[in-house]
Amino acid sequence: MANKRVELIIRGRVQGVFFRAAAQREARRLGITGFVKNRTDGSVEITAEGEEDSIKELTSWSNHGPSAARVDNVDVRWRGYTGDFPEFSIID
Repeated sequence: MANKRVELIIRGRVQGVFFRAAAQREARRLGITGFVKNRTDGSVEITAEGEEDSIKELTSWSNHGPSAARVDNVDVRWRGYTGDFPEFSIID
């Protein structure tokens, strides 16, 4: 299976609900590299790379996130795989 890269912008009640920590756990479970960060507009951004099936699973997970989150919308942008990330990190 081919490696893929996806950029996700998750909107809703996604800051202050442990979304980043939960995303990191999920990405590591799936063997995905990349990062998650809060954006100044109140959304969360995920850039992730890995096996296509794992990336699709993380994308699906991002539509609901952790139990305290309320996801209203997820923008999904597929990009070319770069191999830029050694692990999946939380960016402050």
